[in-house]
Amino acid sequence: MSRNLSMIRDVDQHRDSEVRIGCWLHNKRSSGKIQFLQLRDGSGFIQAVVVKSDVPEEVWESAGKLTQESSLYVTGNVREDTRSKSGYELTVTGIEIIQVSSDYPITPKEHGVDYLMDHRHLWIRSPRQRAILVIRAQIIRAIQQFFDERGFHLVDPPILTPSSCEGTTNLFHTKYFDEDAFLTQSGQLYMEAAAMALGRVYSFGPTFRAEKSKTRRHLIEFWMIEPEMAFITHEENLEVQEQFVSHIIQSVLDNCGKELEVLERDTSKLKNIQAPFPRITYDEAISFLQKNGHEIEWGEDFGAPHETAIAENYDKPVFITHYPTEIKAFYMKPDPNRPEVVLCADMIAPEGYGEIIGGSQRIDDPVLMEERFTEHELSKEAYQWYLDLRKYGTVPHSGFGLGLERTVAWICGLDHVRETIPFPRLLYRLYP
Repeated sequence: MSRNLSMIRDVDQHRDSEVRIGCWLHNKRSSGKIQFLQLRDGSGFIQAVVVKSDVPEEVWESAGKLTQESSLYVTGNVREDTRSKSGYELTVTGIEIIQVSSDYPITPKEHGVDYLMDHRHLWIRSPRQRAILVIRAQIIRAIQQFFDERGFHLVDPPILTPSSCEGTTNLFHTKYFDEDAFLTQSGQLYMEAAAMALGRVYSFGPTFRAEKSKTRRHLIEFWMIEPEMAFITHEENLEVQEQFVSHIIQSVLDNCGKELEVLERDTSKLKNIQAPFPRITYDEAISFLQKNGHEIEWGEDFGAPHETAIAENYDKPVFITHYPTEIKAFYMKPDPNRPEVVLCADMIAPEGYGEIIGGSQRIDDPVLMEERFTEHELSKEAYQWYLDLRKYGTVPHSGFGLGLERTVAWICGLDHVRETIPFPRLLYRLYP
């Protein structure tokens, strides 16, 4: 990086001084003998003013040649301007054009979603998309900070797996030399092994679901954060989750005020997100839904309308706990006082964003885990290593998984998860 270049985000450190910035022209307008250049450099946006009477003729002519997304170096004096969103303005003294861009396909006019998705590689340059990606990056920093400060170790589970304990119908198949392999849909089982070695661990990586889903909440490729904790019970697991989400929200509020403003996000709703969170049981949720006209019976799983109806009663995320054993994963520990339900919880975000976390206490009894493998017709050969975890020093342990993109959608107040990741993979989209 050139020592002579400044970043737009740092102009407050150069007030009343000359800076040189590498940037792109986002937009411009002219008022007779003054040209107003809206510049961006990835770190932020700033208005640069070119006054014809104050600059050499070649600088004025260079400014006139600039088109949307042209690249340039601009030199100018930073001055405070309370009318500007950034609080500063640049009085131009020099322009060095790198490239004049022609026929940029995304113009200030309205474009359809499919068109914008076809040009996603360019769409992410827009102020709104940039704001979302900045917030996503801050959420990632907050996640890592939360776990690092609490003694968790980052562990990377494999992306290629031999099979899945939850069936292969939603997995992408590939060949691993002469063997069959699948893209992972969760790193959880491997994280349980890691927790037995390191105590408290978390993974942060891509997961893949071959679900032919077109809802606004689902992606084919998405990122999961999956902590696993030895010697932690169901109740303690819930406390970690609500502290975790509260920390993420506060970090975004503290560091992304300008981006939230660009998105016109109602931050009052986010400021209320502080632990503890309300909790209801699956039984209570079923009773509530039935009383409010939903046709659902005990033993059925919740869909998006059910989750939204429940969440509407709260201004914070709500835990739904103790789901029926039959509709949850084989590894979840039954409630000792009521084995037809398990020690689990889904965290449902407010404002209709649905489940953002699913977690449970895991079965630690080796005999019961063997029985579960038999009941679910799972391959003991493929996952003997997982059974070994209960054979050699089994302990109570719990964990959960948070979907990054759905969390970004909720915090940013977005209508669809396709905007939450730089290059989304959707049912009918593998380009760009």
